[in-house]
Amino acid sequence: MLLKLYKDNPNPNQIRRIAEVLKNGGIVIIPTDTLYAFACNIFNQAGVETISKIKNKDLHKSNLSFICNEMRQVSEFAKMGDTAFKLMKKNLPGPFTFILNGSNSLPKLFKNKKTVGIRMPQNEIVMEIVRELGNPLMTSSVFYDEDTEYITNPELIDEKYGKMVDIVIDGGEGSIVPSTIIDCTEEEPVIIREGAGILIE
Repeated sequence: MLLKLYKDNPNPNQIRRIAEVLKNGGIVIIPTDTLYAFACNIFNQAGVETISKIKNKDLHKSNLSFICNEMRQVSEFAKMGDTAFKLMKKNLPGPFTFILNGSNSLPKLFKNKKTVGIRMPQNEIVMEIVRELGNPLMTSSVFYDEDTEYITNPELIDEKYGKMVDIVIDGGEGSIVPSTIIDCTEEEPVIIREGAGILIE
């Protein structure tokens, strides 16, 4: 199902509806400030496995991204040193993924993961969904395709994946540029992928 939401003023009733779908184990495709992405509740094992099947990869072993809506939520699931904390405060929300060491509070299905990617996109739709849900989303970007329209146009994304997920959110045209990834697992942060956004140090 394709559901239109406006970035500047997402409809609260629709946000609640999406959060309920996620609480009940559903999968949605969300807009971010970079690529569109598959998303499910981080505590939903079936959702993670379904996204793994759609993407044909083992997300238990792959790099994961959690979308959080505030630093307090980040500190619950990941370990941050002072340097990482300051860097994230300066740059989030924004088109960055910060790789951090996972904490003991990671959900059971991710207990074998040593690290987790943290995102806080500059996109009010997804931020409101996480707020309403009350915990982070596990996300994995929609596939790259030779035809870039299929990863930027919500109607074409719905055409391709709509039957595999519960909701495709139309939050406007997406980007083809992924997030910049910064590894903060050691004392000195290292940019491991240049993408959207210029890091303020």
